Amino acid sequence: MHPCLSAVGAAFLATVIVVPAGAQELYGTLKKIKESGSIGIGHNSDSPPFSYIGKDGKPEGYTVDLCLKIAEGVKQELKLDKLEIRYTQLIATTRIPLLLNGTIDMVCGTTTNNLTRQKQVDFLSTIFITGNRILTRKDSGIKDLEDLQGRRVTVNQGTSNEKIIKDLDAKYNLGIRFLDTKDQPQGWIALETGRSDAHVTDEVVALGLIAKSKEPDKYATVGRLLSFDPYSIVVRRDDSAFRLVGNRVLADLFRSGEIDTIYKKWMSTINMPMTEQMKMVFQSQAFPE
Repeated sequence: MHPCLSAVGAAFLATVIVVPAGAQELYGTLKKIKESGSIGIGHNSDSPPFSYIGKDGKPEGYTVDLCLKIAEGVKQELKLDKLEIRYTQLIATTRIPLLLNGTIDMVCGTTTNNLTRQKQVDFLSTIFITGNRILTRKDSGIKDLEDLQGRRVTVNQGTSNEKIIKDLDAKYNLGIRFLDTKDQPQGWIALETGRSDAHVTDEVVALGLIAKSKEPDKYATVGRLLSFDPYSIVVRRDDSAFRLVGNRVLADLFRSGEIDTIYKKWMSTINMPMTEQMKMVFQSQAFPE
């Protein structure tokens, strides 16, 4: 064999051997978790049945359960004997900054996957689909969007709800008097005490607020859906290894049918059975191993 060909062959073999070894090296979130022995879960305190503080003072809910499943998957992937769960309470304006600065590793709440947010972060598979609706008292006279003309409306700052309702207000020249709030409890208290006429949020969140209220029969979600909102667990951008672990766990839940049990556990609290659309979404993401 020609000496030059031998040299080329040796270099090629060295490359073949080195690349897989490099590909197996941990980076990003998995490396961070491995080194710290902990995983940071960001959660809402006020968004039942997805993410809220339970009676025992601990975070619970549909999204929290899914994130705990992912944490267990990470523990197995990294072959850890134990993995500490660190919880951090979030509001809409802090969830992305705390993810980007490394305080948390997943946002486990009610975050809509949209293209604007994808400029900053990545999303795992879709775990729920909802849309904006108007939450109001049954005696308010409000039946749909047009009835918000000149009315007092609360909406949480930094949310997709805020952008949607304020864009609609401008489009239809409704002259809504907005009361910006930082979280769901503020919006609910304003509605309950009569300081606002309506609160705009995701329909499923509104139903959760009604279900936990002192007088649920006095409130309702009304009007047409004002948006399409697919919920996803949020992770850091450009971290495909961690995203793969998360999506593998979710795909297994979708494929095995375990998602049905988790869904029913939490959505039965607001009387929201799984729709055919939601079943189709889960089936379409039940990727094979």
